[in-house]
Amino acid sequence: MSSYVVAGASRGIGFEFLRQLSADPANVVIGLVRDKAGSEKKVAAEIGRSNIHIVTGDFDSYESLKKAAEETSKITGGKLDYLIANGAFLSYWSGTKTFGMMAETPEQLEEHMLNSFKTNVVGIVHLYNLFLPLIKKGNAKKVIAISSGHADIDLVTEYDLDVSPPYAISKIGLNLAVAKFSAEYKSEGILFMSISPGVVDTSQQDMSQLPEADKKQFEKTIGIFMKYAPHFKGPISPEESVRMVTDVINKASVERGDGGSFVSHLGTKQWI
Repeated sequence: MSSYVVAGASRGIGFEFLRQLSADPANVVIGLVRDKAGSEKKVAAEIGRSNIHIVTGDFDSYESLKKAAEETSKITGGKLDYLIANGAFLSYWSGTKTFGMMAETPEQLEEHMLNSFKTNVVGIVHLYNLFLPLIKKGNAKKVIAISSGHADIDLVTEYDLDVSPPYAISKIGLNLAVAKFSAEYKSEGILFMSISPGVVDTSQQDMSQLPEADKKQFEKTIGIFMKYAPHFKGPISPEESVRMVTDVINKASVERGDGGSFVSHLGTKQWI
């Protein structure tokens, strides 16, 4: 039996982690979400397994994460094998500069940058610190951050990938935070690593409804992806992404030298 906490589990990749990890009835799977009631209804309707527990946990609220750690401890008997930090604040500017660095005002720039850092870096650092006592008592001792290939500076500079700067910058910060945790705790056998899930189809937005300028930027980004990876045929499903990320997690270890690493769903530096 293994115990898992998946933060950001209400939809997309996080929800798919709940589905796949709970397929083994011996596993205990805990999803951290903002809307507990809504997520419990969704789990009951779409998965319907009793080994899934939904707990309130918000990256933007230290107190909610603290309570989530306490509730998790009660469910698991004071220990935890795997902690998966999924979910993020994804900033889009308004107007025709949706994907760019030009906000309409300096105040808007600060708001989007600070919100990205608070949720995507500070929130996950709080999550890790609060759940570490449980991880230390677990068997697997694996702590995973779901990052993004947008945080690869070489990819950005070589292909002029200018999409979603606040999000990408915050993910770089997250990756370094993960490396720092690894530097401190790998001597205790705890694995910290960042994994990009690939280009995943998690959006419910109809791209045909985007403003014309945003459509052009989206098409430009897809063109960059195809230049970087000529085999690219479009986003993969959450099901495929989670299956591949889980395989990377299962193979990774401190002994193998994976501590503090940042890799893709392929287990390499190939992001697509």
